[in-house]
Amino acid sequence: MNKRYCRYGNYDLQPYTKIAGYDEHAVEGYDDITIRLMKEVACGKRVIVCDLYPGVDKEEVIRHLSCLNPALVIESEDCALREEELNELFKEYLTDDRVFGFMCHKKLADCFIKEKIEDAQRRIREAMETAQSPAQDPAQSPVQDPAQGSAQGHAQGAVLVIGVGAGLITRGDVYLYFDLARWEIQLRYRAGMANWKCTNYDAPNLTKIKRGFFVEWRLADKHKRQHFEDFDYVVDTNRKENPKMITGEAFRHALDLVSQRPFRMQPYFDPGVWGGHWMQQNFGLGEDEPNYAWSFDGVPEENSLNLMFGEILVELPCMDLVLYRPRQLLGEKVHARFGPEFPIRFDMLDTMGGGNLSLQVHPLTEYIQDTFGMNYTQDESYYILDCEEGSCVYLGVKEGTDPEEMARDLKRAEKGGYEFPAEKYVNKIPVKKHDHVLIPAGTVHCSGANTMVLEISATPYIFTFKMWDWGRVGLDGIPRPIHVDHGLNNIQWERTLPWLSANLLHQEKVCREEEGILVERTGLHQREFIDTHRYMLTKPVKCHTNDSVHVLNLVEGEKALIESPNGAFAPFEVHYAETFIIPACVEEYIINPTGADGDKKVGVIAASVRG
Repeated sequence: MNKRYCRYGNYDLQPYTKIAGYDEHAVEGYDDITIRLMKEVACGKRVIVCDLYPGVDKEEVIRHLSCLNPALVIESEDCALREEELNELFKEYLTDDRVFGFMCHKKLADCFIKEKIEDAQRRIREAMETAQSPAQDPAQSPVQDPAQGSAQGHAQGAVLVIGVGAGLITRGDVYLYFDLARWEIQLRYRAGMANWKCTNYDAPNLTKIKRGFFVEWRLADKHKRQHFEDFDYVVDTNRKENPKMITGEAFRHALDLVSQRPFRMQPYFDPGVWGGHWMQQNFGLGEDEPNYAWSFDGVPEENSLNLMFGEILVELPCMDLVLYRPRQLLGEKVHARFGPEFPIRFDMLDTMGGGNLSLQVHPLTEYIQDTFGMNYTQDESYYILDCEEGSCVYLGVKEGTDPEEMARDLKRAEKGGYEFPAEKYVNKIPVKKHDHVLIPAGTVHCSGANTMVLEISATPYIFTFKMWDWGRVGLDGIPRPIHVDHGLNNIQWERTLPWLSANLLHQEKVCREEEGILVERTGLHQREFIDTHRYMLTKPVKCHTNDSVHVLNLVEGEKALIESPNGAFAPFEVHYAETFIIPACVEEYIINPTGADGDKKVGVIAASVRG
């Protein structure tokens, strides 16, 4: 592999937070999980509720928990609407578009039939009435290793309630929540998994993701959020046949802990038709894939948290943290504005040795509100982490562009057999390393080939209107979705080169300059709610969160330490190109340059919500 892009090679592919004092609260594997549940049953806790996030393999869980020999198994999906009824319920949210839908405002309970839930509750009561006599001394029923035989002796009369929404039927005596990261859900979609209560196994991946994004994940997150304090156990099911279980107490303590100190999330990477090789070489990703186009390292809605309990690594969706401790994480002013949503997103776009991104535009605020039910739009920016000489971004329309002529050419290209003349209509802007290009919604844009972009944006990332994709098809051989009409409804035609130069290009302003410290505000545009500041340092600098969560990336230098002025958290080491988050409640932190002798200069870009 050509190492011309490689810098330090110290990117941590599996960052985690150590949770001290809770080693005995975690177990790994179905055998140990079952032993723990047998002990609960032996103590007289007979109704075991296993609530699942959509995408968890219910059949796998039932198969392994069958050694409990429950007297009754109730599957929550038997109480739910049929597939055709759910399709009708969600019809207005899913639309006929390949990519876009409308954010679902219903609740998971709306997917269930009240009479069937009541019947399930009646069956549970009857099972309890006929169960083994409670007068029997539980101590006389020894706990048995499931590998050694039946658990019937002490689990007789137990009831297992299992499935998505199981907690709607009963809280039970022991409440387990089986969780799953959204990236793993998407990989399972690709492998043929259907959506919840669906038979769409062969549907295009985009169709499944759309149903998950607009409907299922919304319903499941609302339901999960209502029950955080109820969980007796939480189970990580991201690795098939290898679950990890922690107690509810450990789960809540871990989220409290992470909400008060710097942390990183579990990154993931994905190839694409325009993908490059910079991340392969800098992050040690190997050559199993022909390229990598995307890195998601700073998107709590998608990424996970790794939590280490003793020797057991537990992976849970970072959205659990956002939903459980939003005020500590986001800050009062951000929470008041966005609720339990994480509004800032960092990701990477790698075209080093690859191709241009699709020519695109993001919806204006009023358009995304009226058309898709989103509260805010995807304003964004490109921070040039690295690039080849002669690299560029495409940005804004050229002066003198006739909107009707450009629209005709886009629609002609959309039909195929015609190459859209992008450079006739769109400015081609040269870029260099550490440039920060601002891209408020409504601005035509894309990154050119041979650039490594750190994309800093608002979170509604699914709403990208591709207008021209350079005649390519996706890696699956299917033409990538194009949304010319949506795009034309949002292009701001006055954003020509003079406007770009005055508003979006080279907008850096020095905030502080002294020996060893240069702090610059690099954006964003006044229409965007995100502020960004760049720190170029050879000595430590103190920063303030100012009641907003901070999302940062080490854009220059081998490594740095993030330290607490008052010792509130242990020094936190970050490496080149890693994204990390500092909760608002931290209030103050120090960026301390470290590294090999002679290489202690670091650069950090920090994003926060403008006051």
